Amino acid sequence: MLDERQAVEQARRGHEAAWRYLYEGHAGFVFRLAVRTTGDRAAALDVVQETFARAAAGIGRFRGESSFRSWLARIAINETTNWVRRRARRRELAIERADHVAAGDRPDEGVVRRDMAERALAFARTLPPQQRDALILRTTEGLTYGEIARALRTSEGSVRVSYHHAIRKLREHFGVEPAAESRGPEHDEECNELGGSER
Repeated sequence: MLDERQAVEQARRGHEAAWRYLYEGHAGFVFRLAVRTTGDRAAALDVVQETFARAAAGIGRFRGESSFRSWLARIAINETTNWVRRRARRRELAIERADHVAAGDRPDEGVVRRDMAERALAFARTLPPQQRDALILRTTEGLTYGEIARALRTSEGSVRVSYHHAIRKLREHFGVEPAAESRGPEHDEECNELGGSER
């Protein structure tokens, strides 16, 4: 059975089975990243196809200094950023959904949680690109700061700063009181609004 390093080497030589292995292993990750960044499932599917097309064209430049996933994330981020710029998105989707719950209704807790996650993601899309990407990759995909830094081609310190600026803005937007400072920067539970898990 192939491991990822073998698959990458075989993909360089044009082996279709190796590309299928890499696609099946990472397409879901690229789709989740794209749909959370764009808010548009159709656009996310396009981003997946374009990301893998560009990866296939550029696999010869992949030196293995970072993980294939981090390298692919960089391509996917470029593609989602291009999509956002082309469409010049000015308005966010699905932010008002919870406001339409009738007075006296008691919506299911899971529905409320999903709605809050959607609202948080909609707000995340309004952040500066590096803050947005750091927040989404950390909270919803569980990437480490080092992996995010490689994907964004920046320093780990810069990622941490961007991430914590994004967290602060998210708290301010939703009126959430800051967690106790003693918990330290590695505790990401305060970002549960995005529906992610800590890694």
